[in-house]
Amino acid sequence: MAKFHLVVANKNYSSWSLRAWIAMREFAIPFTETVIALDLPNTQRQIKNHTGAGRLPVLHHGTTTIWESLAILEYLAEKFPDKALWPRSSGARAMARAVANEMHAGFMALRNACPMNLKRRRKPLARQIGDEIKSDVRRIETLWEECRKANGRGGPFLFGKFSIADAMYAPVVTRFDTYVLKVGGGARDYMDAVMDTQAFRAWKADALQEKWIIQADEVD
Repeated sequence: MAKFHLVVANKNYSSWSLRAWIAMREFAIPFTETVIALDLPNTQRQIKNHTGAGRLPVLHHGTTTIWESLAILEYLAEKFPDKALWPRSSGARAMARAVANEMHAGFMALRNACPMNLKRRRKPLARQIGDEIKSDVRRIETLWEECRKANGRGGPFLFGKFSIADAMYAPVVTRFDTYVLKVGGGARDYMDAVMDTQAFRAWKADALQEKWIIQADEVD
């Protein structure tokens, strides 16, 4: 099989890049990587060497190029059916796809107010949390609880074993933790499980070594 080459953005800030990267590492899919820093004069030129979409992450595999996180994860699930990136049960798999797509398309209030920033000191936002953000947090916590209740046997993740659904919610886990958003004990246990994976710890270690600063994502 041709080698995989994953192109990602700053590890401190890039939530979409984290999704593809953590899945590939957690499922032991070998790949080489390139990191492109965002918001620099040559950023778009570098990205467009890999995709006309102008966004990261991008996965190259032989002559195939995939330029969107969930599409990358679906491609890998097809290439490695034995690794069960999605749950094996059809019912659990359908639920996992639904929650992954809800994450992909939603929770804009949370994502805009609380950008992923792994180097930020853990503390609440200086300004008051609005109702839209609270609603996003409640919905995510409910999703996690429902997934765990229905399919969480056999491990600490949403569907027991780590899956694409967990990769999709990994950046949300960091947001809840970084901004000290209030969640129940079950959600906290799940967050700890994600952050304790070898893949996440490796990603964060790299992020903490980065020197790039994106001022727009440095929020109080």
